[in-house]
Amino acid sequence: EKLMLAARAVAAVENPADVFVVASRPYAQRACLKFARYIHATPIAGRFTPGAFTNQIQAAFREPRLLVVSDPRTDHQPVTEASYANIPIVAFCNIDSPTKFVDIAVPCNNKSTHSIGLMWWFLAREVLRLRGIISRDTQWDVMPDLFFYRDPEEADKEERERAEQVTEAKIEIPAPAKEEWGGEAEEWAPEPAATLAAAAAAPAAIAAAPAAAAPQTFQVSEDWASQTENTDWAAQSAGTQDQWGGSANQW
Repeated sequence: EKLMLAARAVAAVENPADVFVVASRPYAQRACLKFARYIHATPIAGRFTPGAFTNQIQAAFREPRLLVVSDPRTDHQPVTEASYANIPIVAFCNIDSPTKFVDIAVPCNNKSTHSIGLMWWFLAREVLRLRGIISRDTQWDVMPDLFFYRDPEEADKEERERAEQVTEAKIEIPAPAKEEWGGEAEEWAPEPAATLAAAAAAPAAIAAAPAAAAPQTFQVSEDWASQTENTDWAAQSAGTQDQWGGSANQW
């Protein structure tokens, strides 16, 4: 009955982001994050910044409409600040948990990793059912194991074991045998000699063809002086001066 009442209080908030979920203990942080993910709430996992609900100057200031905590004893700071701002509080309480400023106390064993994770899973499922996202006739496809705390060392050990199993299960692909290419290599052996001979004969044939076709138009002489024409630069310059003389007389 207390869980149903807490689920109705969470589902009554119009904006799901105004529901703040707080978990300071390490074994409740994963359940807090999963709960916030599925109901679209705002999680505060880890250390709570003092003054987040009362000090308007700091950047981490928030104004939630509902606060859900996993343990009122360890989360006493957000509970106290929520009481100053008149924010309703839902808390998972053990037999020795203080219930001061707590509006809805859900009795459970909040010191066990599996117990607190299962209670967060129950609350998330009930909130989704009240919102109409999932039906009561069908089971929720999310397993409660996702809300349980996992030791990082055990998780690393499981990953290493899984990687070792994958490496052992790999099948080695055999390389192709070299004997398959032996016959073809013998047939290709004489081809390079023929190609080299043809390549060497081709430039000689190309050079001989233009030499035979081109006619001899001049005779080569080693005397360069006889081939050059003697030109008198002074005479040429004098001839040009006659043409410019008339223009000079006009000036």
